Amino acid sequence: MSAGVSDAGALRSGVAIEWWTIGWMALEAVVSLGAGVAAGSVALVAFGADSVIELISAGVLLRRLRVEQVGTSAVAVASAERRASGVVGILLFVLAIYVVGSALRDLLMRAQPEASPVGLVMAASSMLVMPWIVATKRKVAARIGSAALRADAACGIVCAYMAATLLAGLAVRALFGWWWADPLAALGIVYFIAREGWEAIEAARGHAEACDCC
Repeated sequence: MSAGVSDAGALRSGVAIEWWTIGWMALEAVVSLGAGVAAGSVALVAFGADSVIELISAGVLLRRLRVEQVGTSAVAVASAERRASGVVGILLFVLAIYVVGSALRDLLMRAQPEASPVGLVMAASSMLVMPWIVATKRKVAARIGSAALRADAACGIVCAYMAATLLAGLAVRALFGWWWADPLAALGIVYFIAREGWEAIEAARGHAEACDCC
């Protein structure tokens, strides 16, 4: 069924905020991955890799909203969304395994990443931008009754939590030179990555409210 007149503005807002999310996540991924590789920071690389996966998720939600705008079958949209959620969930768990392995390796080898001012700026910026994105998505989700968009908003909160954890690790490393702060921050991020992965898999199994827990 096509969206009613009262929902048309909300759908346009939803499409717009997903485009904003795609732009921000693309920037976040490029900067974080580049800075992480340059500094040898597992935590930064993990943050950047998660941004890539959230970029994919934003693309899925964008497609869902645009399809709803033109009145395509809700059943077909839901089916495609569940398949994409399953893929994203698996990718997140693979990422979590990679981060744990890399962090433990760095702890055992006493690897000492370089300080990353760029990483600090990126993490701080994410903590400012993500709450606005999340609030906008929740508002639109309430207007159009979209559990998927509420879940997407909740996962945006996880991104902000990850940025805070990353920022704490990078700041400690830069201020005190504690070499172990980066791998410990990376292990702290794993919790958020794994939770996102589980929520995505639950969504793929048809539990649409799974991510709406923040």
